[in-house]
Amino acid sequence: MLAGGVVVSAILVRAGCRRLGVPALVGHLLLGFAGALANAAWDLFGAHALGVFELLAGIGIVCILFRVGLEVDKPALVSQLGRAVWIWVGNVGLSAVAGYVTARYLLDFELIPSLFVAVALSVTSVGVSVEVWREVGALRTRAASLLVDIAELDDITGVALLAVLLAIAPVLAGSGGSLLPLIGLAGVTVAGKALLFFAFCLVFARYLERPITGFFRRVEPAPNPMMLVVASGVMIAAVADWLGFTLAIGALFAGLIFSRDPEAVKRDASFTAIYDLFAPFFFIHIGLTLDVAALGVGVGAGLALLIAGVVGKVLGTTVPALRSAGLHGAVLLGVSMVPRAEIAMVIMSEGRKLGAWAVPPEAFAAVVVMAAATSLVAPIVVRALIKRWSELKGDGPSVA
Repeated sequence: MLAGGVVVSAILVRAGCRRLGVPALVGHLLLGFAGALANAAWDLFGAHALGVFELLAGIGIVCILFRVGLEVDKPALVSQLGRAVWIWVGNVGLSAVAGYVTARYLLDFELIPSLFVAVALSVTSVGVSVEVWREVGALRTRAASLLVDIAELDDITGVALLAVLLAIAPVLAGSGGSLLPLIGLAGVTVAGKALLFFAFCLVFARYLERPITGFFRRVEPAPNPMMLVVASGVMIAAVADWLGFTLAIGALFAGLIFSRDPEAVKRDASFTAIYDLFAPFFFIHIGLTLDVAALGVGVGAGLALLIAGVVGKVLGTTVPALRSAGLHGAVLLGVSMVPRAEIAMVIMSEGRKLGAWAVPPEAFAAVVVMAAATSLVAPIVVRALIKRWSELKGDGPSVA
């Protein structure tokens, strides 16, 4: 009954957020936090109910990462790689450094939580800004295409860094002697497993994906074949989990395997229904499991991370983009890269599974606050910048 009520509430929240121009994930986080407050006051959720929500949130993670991989347009990404690579390196590197320095030396977090914060700040939630570009009719410009490609690289890098961090964090925490040999051994192990999984993905994508998709379409006409594609993606994700990379990481690469026709995926009503049903549970579960006592500290720390996140993305994107996009276009790209949401929350959630020594409640709350703030504020600034650009150029919303 509670799950059904949450589904209805999530739909209503999403509709309300759409009317207000607020990202739905912010509404879902607040819905979950309201549930946490109600549970603290009236003990609404027992252990069984919380277990159900955790299971649904896990399915939500898989859906989110699978969709990220599905929507990667690999030919377009490769075609713009030369233009995007320096912007990608600059914004990921500076954002991670700014996040680590802020967490470690300003907020006095321990080493491992600081590393998780750094990886979380390195990624981008491009969907938040892309909605603004779509609203003003600028989504088909070269600048928008570059924005999407850089953000996709950010997310893939963030998930790869998460895999490495999940492997070395226990080594860093439990080491009493020299770190380098232990980290080196963990790195070799991760690299070996990664090569094995990449080889599996490559073989699947090259020789199996097209025949399997075609078979599904013959067996079950549209739109239902996507159900079978998602099921195959879950099995691929399970292979990654078996190798120690978590379902979330496997789901991303499963999506990449099936991303041959991303536009068809975006139009597929059956996958949209799956995503809309399960993805909100991930954000609701985050709000539901927030430590209310840690939120007071988390707000102050989140504001510090907000500053680090804005500086890292804006400077890290703007400076290398100046040559190809000009000053205004580079700033617009930088501000559009500021929102953090899905992947940042996945990174912190996966770290939290290791224990409070990896992601303590105050660090988790701080990143939640930062993600919500960037998702709320950045679209407002992006909309104003695109409008200003149009006024300066006198040629409508095209920005590149």
